[in-house]
This record gives sequence, structure tokens and C-alpha cells, in this order.
Amino acid sequence: MNGIICYYSGSGNTKLAVKYIKSKISSLDFELCDVVRDEAPDFSQYDVVGFATFTDFGGAPQYIHSFFDTINPQNHGYAFLFNTYGFLSGKTQKSLAKLARSKNFEVLCGHSLHTPESYPPMRSRNKNFDDSPNQKELDKFDEFIAQLDDMLAAIQAGNKPGIKPIKIGLTGALFPSFSRTRAKKDFGKQQVDINLCKECGTCKKLCPYRAIELAPNLVFDHGKCRGCWSCYNHCPEKAIYTKKFKGEWQYPKPSQQLVSKLETKQI
Repeated sequence: MNGIICYYSGSGNTKLAVKYIKSKISSLDFELCDVVRDEAPDFSQYDVVGFATFTDFGGAPQYIHSFFDTINPQNHGYAFLFNTYGFLSGKTQKSLAKLARSKNFEVLCGHSLHTPESYPPMRSRNKNFDDSPNQKELDKFDEFIAQLDDMLAAIQAGNKPGIKPIKIGLTGALFPSFSRTRAKKDFGKQQVDINLCKECGTCKKLCPYRAIELAPNLVFDHGKCRGCWSCYNHCPEKAIYTKKFKGEWQYPKPSQQLVSKLETKQI
């Protein structure tokens, strides 16, 4: 049986958690696919696919929606869903389930993990959640992985796995759904401080929407940009800024406390 986990990770929180899932699963050795940087997989070659992302404005990011647009409807296959979130998970699990089912995947289960907030506007309001996940949340995460492992073992044995309904809770149900253009509107048109910019190319390399060019100076294509804050968070010189934010509240990589909680010798 073959399995793959396709993930979209802006700050690295989701990637770290996905590696943790992979390390804890004993019944199947999952391949990992970064949907931004790796070649799109042939899903017909996999029996089980994991779809993982971070929450963006209460749902799956625009990039994940675009990624699913490239997937052909499947004749078979199971899927499980995973997302990280800072402030609220919102309807992310529901939106992921809808996307997966639209491609004929049978959804086994899903889970949302509370992690530090990577969105600078929320961090500026002291909604950083840098101590997340707490022990209770970690225990629930491990419980989810164990249940998933049991389902995979059942599939390996030729049995029907016990499907777990996708639930988002009352807060997620009440949380409003935002349009996929809301993120860019909130971000605005980013600019660059030419006195700070070293033209290192980090922002261009990490931009998932290919909205940045060095020609030879830094140029933003606002028609392509979807306001993911990747360029802002990862600029080593803090040269990229917006109307409201400059040089503060970056979250370029998983915090050390998150790494210590999710690190494993098996990764």
C-alpha cells in the first residue's frame, strides 16, 4: 500500500507537524510532497493521501484551492485531512473535506492542531499563542495519529476502516467564511525599502504565487499576490513592509518550543 502527504506550509509549522505524523505512523511509510516546491504527484499511484495546510482567514488558503483544481477525479483512494491554526481553525476541515470529496476521495478523518500564530497582524495584537499546543492538545494530536494508524492497518488487512466524521465544533461553525480575496485586501500592496534590501532573492524563492521578480530590483506583481505574508515573514533584512507593518511581528520559522514538542529522532 502506498501513501503520500501533500502539504502547504508557509512558516514551517505545518511541515513540522506533518513530519511528526509521518514519524508516528507504523502501518505505512508516507512520502511527503510540498505542493509549492515539488512536482505534482500521480494520485492514482497512491492508496491513501493526506492533505495538510494552515488555516487562512477561517478556511483553506487560496493555494490549496488552486492545487485541488489540478487534481483529476480519482477512481479510488482514501484521504485524511490536517491543518494547523493560530487564532481559530474556523471551517478549514470542512473546506478541505469538500475539496477532497470533489475529487472522489473517501475521507477517513481529520484533525486541527493549535500552533503559534504566524500572521503578523494577529501577533501584533498579542494573539501569538507561542505556547501552543498545550499538553491536552498534544495528547489529542497523538490520539488522532493513533486512530489514523488503526485505520491504515485495517485497510492493509483488506478491511473497511471506521470512518470518523469531520467535525469543526460550535466556534468553527459560527466563524464567518471569508472570500479568497480577503487575504490580499488585508495585506494591501507591499513595498520594499531599497536601503535595506540586499536583493538576496529569498522572497522570490519562497513566494508560492510567483508574484515577485528581481528585474534587477525587487518588483511585486499585485495581480498574482494573494497576501500570504510569506515575503514579509521571511525577509532577513526586514526590507518588505506594508501600510501598517514594517520590521515587526515576523514569524519566519517554527518557534523553538514548537520544535521541542514535535521533534522526534525518527524524523
